Amino acid sequence: MSDLTIVLRSLRARLFSTTVVVLLVAVSAGLLLAILSLRSAGERAFERGTGNAHLLVSRDGSPLVSVLNGLFYANSPKAPIDRAKLNELRESFPWAMFVPTAIGDSYRSFPVVATAPEFFSKFEPVLGEPWQFADGRAFDKNFEVVLGSSVARETGLRMGAKLVLTHGSGKSREGAGDEADEHSHVHKEYEFTVVGILKPTGSPHDRALFSDLESSWMLHAHDRFERSGKEKLVTAADLVDDDRNVTGVLLRLPSREGSNTPPALVSQYDKLRRDGSITVAIPSNEVQRLFSIVKSIDVLFLAMAGATLLSSGVAILLSMVNSMSERRRQVAILRVLGASQARIFWLVLTESTIVGLVGATVGIAVCATVLFAATAWLLNAHGIVIAPELDARSAVLVAMGTTLLAAIAGIVPSVLAYRTSVARNLRPIG
Repeated sequence: MSDLTIVLRSLRARLFSTTVVVLLVAVSAGLLLAILSLRSAGERAFERGTGNAHLLVSRDGSPLVSVLNGLFYANSPKAPIDRAKLNELRESFPWAMFVPTAIGDSYRSFPVVATAPEFFSKFEPVLGEPWQFADGRAFDKNFEVVLGSSVARETGLRMGAKLVLTHGSGKSREGAGDEADEHSHVHKEYEFTVVGILKPTGSPHDRALFSDLESSWMLHAHDRFERSGKEKLVTAADLVDDDRNVTGVLLRLPSREGSNTPPALVSQYDKLRRDGSITVAIPSNEVQRLFSIVKSIDVLFLAMAGATLLSSGVAILLSMVNSMSERRRQVAILRVLGASQARIFWLVLTESTIVGLVGATVGIAVCATVLFAATAWLLNAHGIVIAPELDARSAVLVAMGTTLLAAIAGIVPSVLAYRTSVARNLRPIG
């Protein structure tokens, strides 16, 4: 009988405890591999949302807040950019893309982005991936709206549907906490028609609606007339310069084909920063800053995964030490049959190593399956692309580390088996 057969029969004889330990090792190895795979996936998912904009101009309190509000729709920007400043920005440089946006309205808590037609022709929600329509077209006149893919899926709105927008977040005061918008109200006087539904982009833009700027200005001009006691249905002819405000401007500089780093980026960024009345952000840099702030969390998660893996090694140790009291007679019989102390030592050490190797293999397989399923679910349910890097190198390192830890855990029971007394453990039972 070969040594491997002896080891496998020994594991099968203790099938329940072996299975429990293997599963514990699998969970530990899978958790560690999942954390390693997801470390950069979140940052890449955020970078997708910045699109092809080189700069974002707003009047938010900081560049990071500007990016979170203007591209990830975390909150509505509070301070607008007036028409004079907008024209000044437009004429300050021959921009390859100049797309103003106004964020502040909502539909069922989904943000509404009022913007120019160039938003669909020049702005890319993900760098290198232009907008694509699942149905319909972009807006080309007042009171038309385009739906992001998640909005269409979650609201059930279809082409030609009518809807009215809410000024503000639209969240009710009750239970809304700090996010409640006490000034929100529904613009019932103006109906918008759905003229387009976008394909999923895997970015925050999937959870937004898009309309033209002039329609947004008319909604808020209507509020101005109401405050003055004049009830009327506002048209474009009623707009004044104070109505034509935006909350942000997406800018892209001319660059060589195939390059996303224009030569004039640094000089234009510094020039705009000197204007104290606006906030200028490089979206990709702000995402990197955000993740540098929370990078220490990675270390915490890795430490937790390492502790879990260490606990699985302890479980292997305890399981095999406890089993040695029941296996001393078996070891003594093997010694009588000619097995040396060294052979007994390696048999037990091989047993613990196999437990670690099988556990690591199961853990890697389960990790890959769960990450694949979770990625598909996030994309289908929320339009979020989280693409973990489950590379072969990380999998091999985790498998090797887990197997080595299991081998180390098997040293103590191997020594106990090595030192088993033949005479004492072959005495007649009873």
